Amino acid sequence: MGEKVVAGQFDLSDRQRYRDKLRRCLTGLERLLAEQRFDRPKNLMGLEIELNLVGADGMPKMLNGEVLERIASRDFQTELAMFNLEVNIAPHRLGGRVFDRLAEELRTSLAYADRKAGELDAGIVMIGILPTLDRDDLVSSNLSDVDRYTLLNDQIVAARGEDFVLDIDGVERLTCTSKSIAPEAACTSVQLHLQVTPGRFADVWNAAQAVAGVQIAVGANSPFLFGRELWRESRPPLFQQSTDTRPPELQAQGVRPRTWFGERWISSAYDLFEENLRYYPALLPICDDEDPLEVLDGGGVPSLAELVLHNGTVYRWNRPVYGIADGVPHLRVENRVLPAGPTITDVIANAAFYYGLVRALAEEPRPVWTRMPFEAAAANFDAACRHGIDARLTWPRRGRYGGTVEVDAVSLVRDELLPLAEAGLAAWGIESADRDLYLGVIEERCRRRANGAFWQAATFHRAQEAGLSRDAALAATTRRYGELMRTGEPVHTWPVGLPEPAPLG
Repeated sequence: MGEKVVAGQFDLSDRQRYRDKLRRCLTGLERLLAEQRFDRPKNLMGLEIELNLVGADGMPKMLNGEVLERIASRDFQTELAMFNLEVNIAPHRLGGRVFDRLAEELRTSLAYADRKAGELDAGIVMIGILPTLDRDDLVSSNLSDVDRYTLLNDQIVAARGEDFVLDIDGVERLTCTSKSIAPEAACTSVQLHLQVTPGRFADVWNAAQAVAGVQIAVGANSPFLFGRELWRESRPPLFQQSTDTRPPELQAQGVRPRTWFGERWISSAYDLFEENLRYYPALLPICDDEDPLEVLDGGGVPSLAELVLHNGTVYRWNRPVYGIADGVPHLRVENRVLPAGPTITDVIANAAFYYGLVRALAEEPRPVWTRMPFEAAAANFDAACRHGIDARLTWPRRGRYGGTVEVDAVSLVRDELLPLAEAGLAAWGIESADRDLYLGVIEERCRRRANGAFWQAATFHRAQEAGLSRDAALAATTRRYGELMRTGEPVHTWPVGLPEPAPLG
């Protein structure tokens, strides 16, 4: 939700006016779609990565304002808490050696930011959830000093009307409460954008939903929270519970959470924006002066500001985005599934796998979403979050008999999805060197059954076996993770465990 908003109080008339304005925006979107006013295909992709600031001891550092001042680049922005940053890479056209170019841009940007953080005795770590975070780190006083975060926190807290309950039962169980949305800041992710035409939007979104579980299985990197070992990718349950405006009674009634996988395949981008209005009360009922229908009547392009703002407070794992570039509206699918890290090579490999796979699946004559219930895609997402690379997933059976079959995630990826991803990347015009390099990273992760979550958990247990306390083992694991991250070598090559101390003398 990158829009600047001004903190303030809302009254009843604000909410009614906002709801009326949202309806006019939705009508405006419907007209734009009917009039075919959207941008033509440009094969544009974009990338955002959320980051953590960490001290030499492996502990979070609440310094994002000071670090951003030193970085002094519009590519870097605040995120929810004071130990978070976000880096945004300018849109690129898919084709050629784009992934290698992206990797080089990220190496340059993150190395520079890391040096600037180093001037304040901090460093940058890409990881889904920082293992050393403590409950005392995730409190409202550590939210970034930005109006929109304060206002969002106040509105979600007011809507819920009681403490947030975190209850995640994984390898171990975590149960605690929070008085604010601050625990959401523990979740640092990668967001992959793909600009699509309205006619292609539904196919791409459905494909992205179908493979969300696969993305998590190969890319999981968040096994710890508050000293507990939970799910292999603990961000989704944490994000849902820490933003949940529903008290238990509304949950029991089946009211939908604001962090949501969804419940059906779609036929248009309109379906998602319409659901947002139908199911979710406004959190930030801030109206601007534009009348979108008057703008359309005058031949202009409306900003649909209220629709965009409301969409930013519904946390779908694949989110629709309406934007305007050079005076022309466009639509994007924003894939929010993946955790950050472990290395730039891993992030780019995850991106290449995603962009190749959704292209191939969106163009299949018998699309996967016509052969698999939506409930199976949602269950796959849940299973992958729980079990990571060891998950078993439901997928359409190959051949003419139809139906679905349960299969190991690694077998599904190696036998069926990597060839599809390669074909999809070839269709984008990606050169074979990029295809081989980055899809090879995914294949090796599957062959070794080793991703970021596997490495973190295995190294933590080795540290405990060596005699370290739980807290010391988590800190040592985090420090070692940072060292290996900076080498740039992909996570499947990382040696498990802590390095042996150097002999004396």
